[in-house]
Formats: sequence, structure tokens, C-alpha cells
Amino acid sequence: MKKWRPFATMPEQYIGLQEIINKQVEVTQPVLTEEQMEQINFTLIEALHTNKQVYLTYYKGGQCIKETGFIQFVDSLGELFVFTDDIFELKNKMGLSELIDVQFV
Repeated sequence: MKKWRPFATMPEQYIGLQEIINKQVEVTQPVLTEEQMEQINFTLIEALHTNKQVYLTYYKGGQCIKETGFIQFVDSLGELFVFTDDIFELKNKMGLSELIDVQFV
């Protein structure tokens, strides 16, 4: 697809090519086992109580995204958590179903 980028001179053409490229790198959301979900839950709770920095891997928009940050809040009944990223210190609210992996730094 890189060889077609010089031909993307019109904005509509560039948008169309970008959509095609984005669809090619899309992945399906991995299905987690019960054991993996329990391990993620234990790691989230421990990171919350000890205020340790964690690596988060989550699924969003067809991509697996990795970030580092600190867990601020976990609501297992509402199935969401809040984390602060370490770069811009922004609070992000996310569903637990989007989470793929959590590891300590």
C-alpha cells in the first residue's frame, strides 16, 4: 500500500486509501479464559492498593493498544476501571471487557 501513497493527491483519494490501510491492520478481539480474567482482576486490585505502575493492553477500534499507567479506581460490578497514563497524566475510563492484559512494570 505504500507505493500508492504518492498517488493520493486528492483529499478524497487519500481518505479512501487510509481506510483501506486501517482495515488491513484490524484484528479481532482476543477471547480470554476464566483464569486469565481472574489474573487480570487480581493484578488490578493489587495495583490499586499498592499504587504500582502497570502495563495495560486493551482492545479499541480494531487494534490492541499498550499503555503504561496507574490504576485509580476499579468497579467490578459496573465492569469499568479508571487509570491515569504516565505520559500526560490523563484519566481514562474503560470497560473491563476491553482489557486484554495487565502486568506490573
